[in-house]
Amino acid sequence: MAPKRKQTTAGDSAAAAATTTRVTRSSTRLANAAVSPPAADVPEPPKRKKGKTTATAVKPEGEAKSPQSPAPDVLNGGKTIIIERSTECNRFKVRAIQVKEGLEKGVAGVKVVVNPEKPRRGCFEIREEGGEVFLSLLNMKRPFEPMTKLDMEEVISDIIEKIR
Repeated sequence: MAPKRKQTTAGDSAAAAATTTRVTRSSTRLANAAVSPPAADVPEPPKRKKGKTTATAVKPEGEAKSPQSPAPDVLNGGKTIIIERSTECNRFKVRAIQVKEGLEKGVAGVKVVVNPEKPRRGCFEIREEGGEVFLSLLNMKRPFEPMTKLDMEEVISDIIEKIR
């Protein structure tokens, strides 16, 4: 049990309050608020959400392009190939990058876009924008056997032949 406090008279309590050296967070905050004037022109920083943090690159205004807007070479007769890959496994990413690099090397003037929209789950699809579907593997379950059995070099060469 804690010891009882001493009772003081009115004069003693005023003297004790003046000599108090106790500093708390709230007293510091109140003292700082009284000293500095409120800044009305300074906006508050955005509140951060808990969870994963992602780094975003700031693009200059001249370089800002949305994935839906066609590039100038596409308007001049070039083709756009869309690769839709699921984001649930790294195998989809590896194969999508392999197809993208193979098509860009194999066909001049082709633009390859990976996931311009939110992808479907268990999906690996290669198609021409607004046209032919070259490869479509939908609703695959783990361990994604239809995709792992594919020879990607053969798939790339078949797509290159169909484009030409």
